[in-house]
Amino acid sequence: MSAGWAIFDSLFSSILSRIPTLRELYKASALGAIEQRYQPQDAYLDRVSLYQGDITKLDVDAIVNAANHSLLDNAVDGAIHAAAGFGLLDECRTLNGCETGNSKITKGYDLPAKHVIHTVGPIYSRSDSDTEETAQQLQSCYKTSLQIAVKNSLRHVAFPSVSTGIYGYPIVDATHIALDTVRQFLDSESGKILERVIFVVWSDKDKGVYEDLIPQYFPASEQE
Repeated sequence: MSAGWAIFDSLFSSILSRIPTLRELYKASALGAIEQRYQPQDAYLDRVSLYQGDITKLDVDAIVNAANHSLLDNAVDGAIHAAAGFGLLDECRTLNGCETGNSKITKGYDLPAKHVIHTVGPIYSRSDSDTEETAQQLQSCYKTSLQIAVKNSLRHVAFPSVSTGIYGYPIVDATHIALDTVRQFLDSESGKILERVIFVVWSDKDKGVYEDLIPQYFPASEQE
């Protein structure tokens, strides 16, 4: 664990105020300065976070669930269903599934999060003839999740790394899509309602990828 992240290790908590913002991570040298794809936007440093831990423990308005087409309990989202209890499964049965790239919302039930936004990511295959379509589907997962959050007046949303587990999407490619889509949404008029977007990772490898790529999309301001 890097020195910057060690500062936050002792502050582990599911409370939103204890999840480090990008500003805090820059100050702790957990994020560096690299070539930028976007101009610095100082306000975003307080509205975007990177968190390593269990997404089911987060006390936020909504967590995003990487679901399958049925929206029912499976190997991908089993942890969320287990933590939420049978109420979540019962509500999901009323939604008639969901198409790849789309998202639907339910209550959070026994989770600390008030809502769960279920999104169906694409299954990645290097042999696919149209990887651009797969990328567009993954982009749509993030965009439709954010649109649903805004439509329901939710202030904070926590994302896992969609499709990078058993669905096989390369973590670097998927992270570029996630960061770019969120940045574009925050730049839009609709994005102004969101107070915090949290990227949640579990492994050190995935955390390292986000640390490397975040500065391209959410660069530090000169004062940082």
